[in-house]
Amino acid sequence: MDAACMMDFLHKLEKLKCNTRHSWTFSWRHESVAEHSWRLGMMALLLRADFPALDMDKVVEMCLLHDIGEAVTGDIPSFEKTEADCAVEDRAVDGLLSSLPEPEQGRLKALFAEMEALKTPEARLYKALDRLEAVIQHNEAPLETWLPLERTLNRTYGQEDCAQFPATRALRALALEETEKKLSTEP
Repeated sequence: MDAACMMDFLHKLEKLKCNTRHSWTFSWRHESVAEHSWRLGMMALLLRADFPALDMDKVVEMCLLHDIGEAVTGDIPSFEKTEADCAVEDRAVDGLLSSLPEPEQGRLKALFAEMEALKTPEARLYKALDRLEAVIQHNEAPLETWLPLERTLNRTYGQEDCAQFPATRALRALALEETEKKLSTEP
């Protein structure tokens, strides 16, 4: 890839470090989109041995790619996101990826389409990890940062996605235990 094209793309993605998510960190600051994507990629990397039949390099790529549209749109929490918001984010992703040369542009657009379709085991694993990471992050955040609906949402979010795989099912069960323990401290 041409160095100038790559530099331009990297400058656009820098917004992922600046754009914050709804989630808070343990230290009472909003998590950035980039921080979420980084830990999601680490989760996939650490689970490589648990999924020998899957293309885990592809799963890591999905984890890194999944929220790049938020460099343009910013984050909208899943419980607030509408179909119109999704369409705007999809156009943002298309615009960002269209700035890349072929064959990278076509490869990443195909990967994004695979993620959206959720038909392959790799795409379903990425989605389970994405939801699981959000639950883990909420468990790490001070309870005072939680919205009332998150007391229920953190118990249920991603359960169905994580149930598809033994490794994510076990992690989701641990996350639920952490949620219940955290909520038990509430007056």
